[in-house]
Amino acid sequence: MASHQIWSCKDYQLDLSSHTLIMGILNVTPDSFSDGGQYNDPNKAIDHGLKLAEEGADIIDVGGESTRPGAQPVSQDEEKSRTVPVIKELASQLDIPISIDTTKSDVARAAMDAGASIINDISGFRFDPDIIEVARSTKAGVVIMHIQGEPRTMQSNPHYRDVVSDIKDYLAAQKQNLMQSGIEKKCIVLDPGIGFGKSLQHNYDLIRELQQFLKLECPLLLGPSRKSFIGKVLNLSTDRRIEGTAAAVTACILNGAHIVRVHDVKEMKRVVTIADTIIGKKPAKEWNA
Repeated sequence: MASHQIWSCKDYQLDLSSHTLIMGILNVTPDSFSDGGQYNDPNKAIDHGLKLAEEGADIIDVGGESTRPGAQPVSQDEEKSRTVPVIKELASQLDIPISIDTTKSDVARAAMDAGASIINDISGFRFDPDIIEVARSTKAGVVIMHIQGEPRTMQSNPHYRDVVSDIKDYLAAQKQNLMQSGIEKKCIVLDPGIGFGKSLQHNYDLIRELQQFLKLECPLLLGPSRKSFIGKVLNLSTDRRIEGTAAAVTACILNGAHIVRVHDVKEMKRVVTIADTIIGKKPAKEWNA
């Protein structure tokens, strides 16, 4: 059982010790790997965000640029036009944190102004160094993720000396960089970056050895939902990977994850509740299946 742990996210203080938090994925994009095009209409996106919250999401993660392998970048103006209206409306209707999934400082600033509380940066705050100041000045919660390369090229030939120790060293260095820039440790969550510049085996190794990352003394977020490391083993398309995702989510929690980022919130809420009960966390508050 983990000791009492709080993630400070702007106006929210999230308790990570009582139960595993669920970050619900809301991609406002035409080309994301699993749900691209489903919610790129703002009204549909808002409705889906509200539905995720109703199903039990503790955080809604809004993204306006696909980060699937081979994805092409979009302009910051386009990314803002996709995400900011959705964030503004969700923040006005929900009493849970909204996260912006971006690598761009201007997008992060606009999202914070619209009501977001978390910056989830797949680049580990490296692609646009100015985003660190946005996080510091707004006291946002931050997710430092590991990626090898960039989305366009990350899956071409991922290679590591030792995948666990290499990524652990990377996350430790980025954590130190952000703290030296004025971001408090209580605001920081780390993500090894499942599927981002990793081979099939790398992903399974990271989940198996996840407890090694607990030595970095920050909460851990994992995002295995519907990803290809599941599909390749089961030979299933993205819309048929829910059981594989459930198994991966369970393994992540048993090995120390504090937050899981998923598409299928209702189903994964059930999975999280059982996994939490196994490890001795308090079951989440009552919810309707």
